[in-house]
Amino acid sequence: MIKKLLPLVLILAGAGAGVGAGIALRPDPDPANLPEDGAMADTGDPCGIDPNAASDDLGAGPELAPAEAAALSEFVKFPEQFVIPVVEDDKVTALVVMRLTIEVAPEMKDIVTARIPKLRDGFLRIMLDHANIGGFDGQFTSNGSMETLRRGFVDFAAASFPAGIHDVLILDINRQDY
Repeated sequence: MIKKLLPLVLILAGAGAGVGAGIALRPDPDPANLPEDGAMADTGDPCGIDPNAASDDLGAGPELAPAEAAALSEFVKFPEQFVIPVVEDDKVTALVVMRLTIEVAPEMKDIVTARIPKLRDGFLRIMLDHANIGGFDGQFTSNGSMETLRRGFVDFAAASFPAGIHDVLILDINRQDY
């Protein structure tokens, strides 16, 4: 009987110790995010993160209600992935696969969707140039490298559509070496 209860007791003791350690080692809340009375703000998120809060690091604009933000942009997804060869010494040494989406003003969604082939061509040229200068070598997913690539996408899209393009989102990126 003891042999059958021992594993159960050990599991319960381990789970209890894990919960206790989690509670004991929980970090104190950041005082800068506390309201005047010192209570935690109820953001609706169990982690205490406000999804509508502006972030200086990302260059976010003014805070908008979720309904307002949804009304200000639509997303146009490229139907196919982009496949970019990485060439070294006249040999393909890797392939980079990317999936992109364009954030546009609602009135531009149909226009941008109709011009996907033109955008795809321009974006592919930007990716090939990026690959040729070594942008997909080493730590190619670093913020600096991705920001350079994203800036090229946004500049091309803004030149193609002077108004209504908000951003180009890199949804997936993968490199397969050979």
